[in-house]
Amino acid sequence: MRRSRKQIEVSGTVSFKKTDMEFLGNERIALLEKIDEFGSINKAAKAVGISYKTAWDAISTINSLSEKPLFFRMTGGKSGGGTTLTEHGKEIIRQYRIIQEQHEKFLTSMEEKMTDVNVHGLDKMVNSMSLQASARNVFAGRVTGIVRGEVKSEVTLALKSTDRIVGIITNDSVQSLGLSEGVDAYAIVKAGSVIIGTGEEKVRVSIRNKLLGNIASLSSGTVNTEVMVELSAGNRICAVITNECARDLDLTEGIQVWAMFKASSVILGVG
Repeated sequence: MRRSRKQIEVSGTVSFKKTDMEFLGNERIALLEKIDEFGSINKAAKAVGISYKTAWDAISTINSLSEKPLFFRMTGGKSGGGTTLTEHGKEIIRQYRIIQEQHEKFLTSMEEKMTDVNVHGLDKMVNSMSLQASARNVFAGRVTGIVRGEVKSEVTLALKSTDRIVGIITNDSVQSLGLSEGVDAYAIVKAGSVIIGTGEEKVRVSIRNKLLGNIASLSSGTVNTEVMVELSAGNRICAVITNECARDLDLTEGIQVWAMFKASSVILGVG
């Protein structure tokens, strides 16, 4: 008698955080989209099924955490006023939907690979997926080189710029992901794994990945500071460091810094 196997379903959501607070998630993005559609907070709130106060509190929080205003309100006039998204607000929605689409592709890929997962290996796989789902930095690129060792392989990923990211993963992972030269893949790095360094010349440290860029923004929380670094070709990388380190490095917006992380901190995935 043949036993049927029930495929494990994988689910997850995408959310952005700033200064240790939730910045944007699917519900807030949906609210902004409805505000853009109706030009009214009240109508948008009804459309997503929340009260006006809840909607107002949400967008006020979003606006206070954003680098630039996401909306502006108009009062009076023939149209009776309303709320309009700024171009920055519309761009935030666009970027979120792009990341969400890639996230869904990743979850679908993982679900397909979990058909024959055994119970004992499930915890390890779920922990791995949680790392990838919560990571702030996701880079799309193409595999340009694989150096195999006895147990692990060094995989080089070329981004859309001249930047390269090197990851070290097991040979089994290389095989299961179908990695080879020319294959499109994603490099995922947690913000807490990124080290920030300063200095015009290349920093001499025993870390494989060193990306040069300029600080685009700094957001300080109670304990940590979020450092957003603008890389070449529009890529960005986020680092979370202590407030004390940020002060010691004298970090300010616009200065040139190195964003560094170990090859072992890189998680590779395919779409």
